[in-house]
Amino acid sequence: MTIKLVALDLDGTTINDDRVISKRNRQALSRAAAQGVNIVVATGRPFSALPKDVFEIEAIRYVLTSNGASITDLKTRETFYENCLSPKTTLAAVEMLKQYDYIIECFVKGIAYIEKWYYDQVKSTGKSFRDVKYILETRNPVDGLYDFMLEHKGRIENINVNFENLDEKPIMKEKLMTLPEATITSSFLHNLEIGGENTSKAEALSQMGKLLSVEQNEMMAVGDSPNDIAMLLASGLPVAVGNAVEEVKKIARHIVPTNHEDGVAVAVEKFVLK
Repeated sequence: MTIKLVALDLDGTTINDDRVISKRNRQALSRAAAQGVNIVVATGRPFSALPKDVFEIEAIRYVLTSNGASITDLKTRETFYENCLSPKTTLAAVEMLKQYDYIIECFVKGIAYIEKWYYDQVKSTGKSFRDVKYILETRNPVDGLYDFMLEHKGRIENINVNFENLDEKPIMKEKLMTLPEATITSSFLHNLEIGGENTSKAEALSQMGKLLSVEQNEMMAVGDSPNDIAMLLASGLPVAVGNAVEEVKKIARHIVPTNHEDGVAVAVEKFVLK
């Protein structure tokens, strides 16, 4: 099998536990790109929350963000594909979520928004069940997030529901699954994510295949979380890093070392580089 495209999840996969892309990973990706392999980042993050490492690596030209709701060409900064929640889905999600007190976020045009009162609380106390630094650096505070979401219905890439009490997550997942024209997934332990009816990293990867004239069996995908499963199944060579959740490992053809042990570099060196 000749791999012509490598699709990489970021958090927990390409980024290590120090929140950077390691030297070995960078070198492997650069060597692959030099051989004509397309390197694509596929992440649950919105565009504005991409780490600077992504922009520093010339090998990476395309990014699939918000779980595949958007594709951007880093060379031209053009967003040439969008797959947002329908207004119907947004309306139904707002009505449902208003009944609870979860910390909600929404992504619009590559920017992540969160309730101002919670942002201010995290900023003043330095406390959250999530990464405080990440919240303060990547989330934009707005007053009245639900009204904001309704004002931007039709342009929302993703809605995040965050759980401090993980016992509530499976119960809420069943309820979210009843939303019309929605896809429900998760990119880390404490969240569930609401996307459009056919929004996924897999669908966005299919678009990349058409753009670059790459067939499914010429793609390798590497991931660690539930939101990576569709992408891995849509690739010819699905690979899980060693720290991946069990449901990801079960569908992977190969398991490489963890994200902190340069698992991505190992996969590229073993299956892509000649």
